[in-house]
Amino acid sequence: MKATIFRTHGGPDVLEYADVPTPSPGPGDVLVRVKACSINHLDIWIRQGIPAYHVQLPHISGCDVAGTVEQLGPGVSGLKAGASVVLAPGLSCFECEFCRAGHDNLCATYGIRGAKTDGGYAEFVVARVRDVIPMPSGMSFEEAAAYPLVFLTAWHMLVTRAELRKGETVLVHAAGSGTGHAAIQIAKHIGATVYATVGSDAKAPKAKALGADEVINYHREDFLSRAQALTGKQGVDVVFEHIGPQTWEGSLKALKKNGRLVTCGASSGPGVPLDLRYAFSRQLSILGSMMGTRAELDQVTELIGRKSLKPVIDTVYPLQEARQAQERMLARDVFGKLLLRP
Repeated sequence: MKATIFRTHGGPDVLEYADVPTPSPGPGDVLVRVKACSINHLDIWIRQGIPAYHVQLPHISGCDVAGTVEQLGPGVSGLKAGASVVLAPGLSCFECEFCRAGHDNLCATYGIRGAKTDGGYAEFVVARVRDVIPMPSGMSFEEAAAYPLVFLTAWHMLVTRAELRKGETVLVHAAGSGTGHAAIQIAKHIGATVYATVGSDAKAPKAKALGADEVINYHREDFLSRAQALTGKQGVDVVFEHIGPQTWEGSLKALKKNGRLVTCGASSGPGVPLDLRYAFSRQLSILGSMMGTRAELDQVTELIGRKSLKPVIDTVYPLQEARQAQERMLARDVFGKLLLRP
């Protein structure tokens, strides 16, 4: 089969469109013909090489996969060849104490497709049958591949970790990103007032169309000053943070007393300053968040199927142009999701 792989860690130039063996499904597995795979920042971090993820080289990236069932492994039933499916990006054992308690994203063996295993930058991928989800009807494969990781992540951040409530205010950073455009929709679904930041004027009307009440171009105005003005200097209830040092101090100062900052990423770097006196005197909550549970993914899938939430697709690239797609993501010239199609 054809796949985009890398044989060594490095820049986008290490990506190679190559012939690799087609995987075979083992007991409890399903072979899926990939129809679409979305690009996530995790793909870039894995390709660059980070200590948290030790991948076997050569490696195939790709967390989010939609496709059709090609072959069933031994002992698998309940699926038919040709069925349209989505693959859960999170991989859990569903046997440990965390999994049994419904916190499967805290599983001791937790991993992410395309990081812990080979992923969807290929014509075929193997998945455990328990990680195969029927694709919502009326969706394209591209739409189906665009939602799992980012909408699950944003849901877990806002609903589960930050406990965002109707009538509250939330500041969503990077509205054009995968998690950002998902967060706007989820926050509006809850009934919150949404202030969103963007890096260009061209992205502002797109953020508004998703439900943002106010949009702040952080290249032209200070997002902290604007957030304070919009809230009568009270601050917002929740900040949806995934940037890191570039926005960290402003994000904390944008919170009202007893506010909650929830973070899932560090795209501008891992280290941030923190004045503990400011945090405890204002009784701020700083909440870490990673992916989400299978039950939450089921909730998101239901809302996606009902069109209550909708992934935005920026551009679909052929699989052999994965390098150009990753370079485009690094340039931040994107609103919504970039997709690869084998």
